[in-house]
Amino acid sequence: MAYPDLAIGDLAYRNTLLGATDSTAGADAKLWLPIWSGEVLHAYDEYKSFEPMVSSKTIASGRSMEFPITGTVSLEAAWAAGKELYGGEDATAGNFAVELDARPMAAHFELDNVDLMITQWEYRQELARQAGQTLANARDKQIGAFIAGAGVVAKTAADPRTGLVLPAPGVITGLLDDETAALEILSNIEDFIVDCQENSVPVGSVYCAVSPRLFQQIRRLGVADATGEALNMQPMFGGVAAAGGLGAPFTQGMNSLSDSLRYMGVTIVKSNHLPNQDYTASGAAIGESRYNVQGQAAANTTAATVGAGIRALIWMPECVASLRKTGLVVDTVDDIRRNTTFTVASMMSGTGILKPELAKIVVNKKAATDVDIAFATVGEPTRTEIATKLAGGNFGYANI
Repeated sequence: MAYPDLAIGDLAYRNTLLGATDSTAGADAKLWLPIWSGEVLHAYDEYKSFEPMVSSKTIASGRSMEFPITGTVSLEAAWAAGKELYGGEDATAGNFAVELDARPMAAHFELDNVDLMITQWEYRQELARQAGQTLANARDKQIGAFIAGAGVVAKTAADPRTGLVLPAPGVITGLLDDETAALEILSNIEDFIVDCQENSVPVGSVYCAVSPRLFQQIRRLGVADATGEALNMQPMFGGVAAAGGLGAPFTQGMNSLSDSLRYMGVTIVKSNHLPNQDYTASGAAIGESRYNVQGQAAANTTAATVGAGIRALIWMPECVASLRKTGLVVDTVDDIRRNTTFTVASMMSGTGILKPELAKIVVNKKAATDVDIAFATVGEPTRTEIATKLAGGNFGYANI
């Protein structure tokens, strides 16, 4: 059976026979851009992980959003007759203003045959996936840096709330992601829950992010490592009722980055975007200077490091606000000199710290003989020490 010739209006994503790189085609040659930008946004939503775990807002216009922070209410324990109450000591309220970053972040690529992306869905879909994943990965790293910042900043004097005790940083003994480290993560989770209760904070959704290797160690707690241990093996996260029913049977794999465990109501997730790298290094920046923290740990016990050595983050969504402007800006330009088509997808976003009492950072513990951990304090470092090593400024928390 012979097919009829295609009419002009039948060509995918175009209403002109002119090539996509023909400068006379004008806007008609770019009808694929809105469709492709929607595919990029879909990929972004699929790959983002930290953004749904914080207070995320989207704005259609403007550059900032204010989050109300209610102050404390004074108490007169025995209000005697004739005693006047002064309003100056009563409830105060403030607002945390979270602003979009000064410049957008952009994913870009160059093609020598844009017709492949226009007419072949498999080709276009892969480029949309990569662009969305690139933007999502960068945004996750930015939010991760701010969660770490919430775990170390000092309470600003402009914060009207009183009586808050910020959680002390947690520590892990040693540099290895082993069984000891896995058990210490669970202990730090319990400490964070108690800290929230002592601050009279309602404990809602709580998250703990660790590296994939440490997640696997938590998952296999209780699994035999030697022949003699097999007889008494009691998997902690094997879905065994006698062990609390944690996790799932080991016939079920938890091999995706989206998989999680639950411990005492806390969701333990795995991520490759913890701020445990040196974002201050050349070419490693993930955004404005306040995002570019130094959370790297030493690779062995003889190499010194100036980083904070971050091993895990524990937080509630209200600790950090993520702001994003509606939509995605996508454009393409033909370069005659290079005979290529250059395409850019960009988005505006911003981040701010709201409630530092709802975040806890877990770092390496310094022993008396350690040279690989750069903290001055032996044992558990202070929030100030970690903030200094993290070198991320005030993370915008002072913007109140």
